[in-house]
Amino acid sequence: MVTKDAVGIETIVADYGIGAHARAIVELLDGYARSPMGGGVPLEARVRDRLAAELAGRPGAFSVLCFVDDEPAGLANCFEGFSTFKCRPLVNVHDIAVAERFQGRGISQLLLEKVDEVARQRGCCKITLEVLEDNRVAQGAYRKYGFEAYRLGERGGRALFWQKVLDGE
Repeated sequence: MVTKDAVGIETIVADYGIGAHARAIVELLDGYARSPMGGGVPLEARVRDRLAAELAGRPGAFSVLCFVDDEPAGLANCFEGFSTFKCRPLVNVHDIAVAERFQGRGISQLLLEKVDEVARQRGCCKITLEVLEDNRVAQGAYRKYGFEAYRLGERGGRALFWQKVLDGE
């Protein structure tokens, strides 16, 4: 699956077995991890070394890469889940990252378009993602694509994303 436009922008579903794709995933995710919104800490060597192989071993995982003139520009790491209320699969965008030098050029929209395409091909009922409350730029990009805060009726309020860290990770 490849989308290429006239200005040298290519959006693809990554093949974890292709070295250039694996390197682009690590480079883009590490760049995001080093940014303030990614926590400001580089990926551990263990993560950099194993990420593509571990993703390849996860059923339902896929990554979307965007290249600008063959340079890695954007990444979306996604995982297929399941909606019990709809009894259909869903896609969760776990990571979305745009290299700093390519920000403001619509790369996130291209990534989301390709994620949407894959989700529809898989018969998914929705796409989910998390976003930090202070990341106004990302929120604007997601709203532009049609995302909104999740509510299950007025009485339940907005959904919150929580975590419990295991084994000191």
